[in-house]
Amino acid sequence: MSQSVARALQLLIHLGKGPASLDELAESAGVHKTTVLRLLRTLSDERFTFRDHSNRYHLGSRIFELAAQGTDQREIRRIASPHLVEFNRTYGRTTHLAAMEGGEVVYIDKLESHDQIRMFSRIGLSANLNSTAVAKVILADLPDSELHTIVAAMDFTRRTPNTITTRDAYLREIETVRAQGWARDREENEPSINCLGVPIRGASGRVVAAVSVSVPDVVLPFDQVVALLEPLLAVGENISRDCGYRPQA
Repeated sequence: MSQSVARALQLLIHLGKGPASLDELAESAGVHKTTVLRLLRTLSDERFTFRDHSNRYHLGSRIFELAAQGTDQREIRRIASPHLVEFNRTYGRTTHLAAMEGGEVVYIDKLESHDQIRMFSRIGLSANLNSTAVAKVILADLPDSELHTIVAAMDFTRRTPNTITTRDAYLREIETVRAQGWARDREENEPSINCLGVPIRGASGRVVAAVSVSVPDVVLPFDQVVALLEPLLAVGENISRDCGYRPQA
């Protein structure tokens, strides 16, 4: 498997220099054309490559989609940083920034709380889709066709007594998030940890990331965590504005 992955990457690198024929790709990779053709079929199925009417292969739309997502994530983190720092400095609570990466929601920044309590989350770690506020916010913006595909493959492992563990219950939760414009995790992902999440929108109006605040209930009860919603929404709006989002009047 690792050899096949390496060869597929070689093909993509070669195509990054320009379109190529099957013979050219086989010569570049040093393998038989049938092997290259098999790899290209898989890559084409996933839109990493495509073949034109002259039987020359090109990089596909998935490559550019992933490149744009990677650029967006780095840019969003830079844009969001001063807003997250100010919120964290003012309220002293754990603050997360997360974005979609492929079919996962990944933490791309985290500012620790001012107390000594630390949470399991960390930069680069995937957020559980069924039990975190950031994931709910991001998935709530997806078209139903995409959302249902992800939910159908979702891990509904129970992590606390409050974890959502069924498809129908999760879809009802997403409808609530869509209606109110923010999400909550009330001890769903980690015992005794409450969290609120709000969206960050790009220039297109689509949600490109989410920011959240998380607080142990030994520090603040849930109703006091909810009091942080208004300033958190302001953070999301400010970052969205700096990302080029302009709400319609």
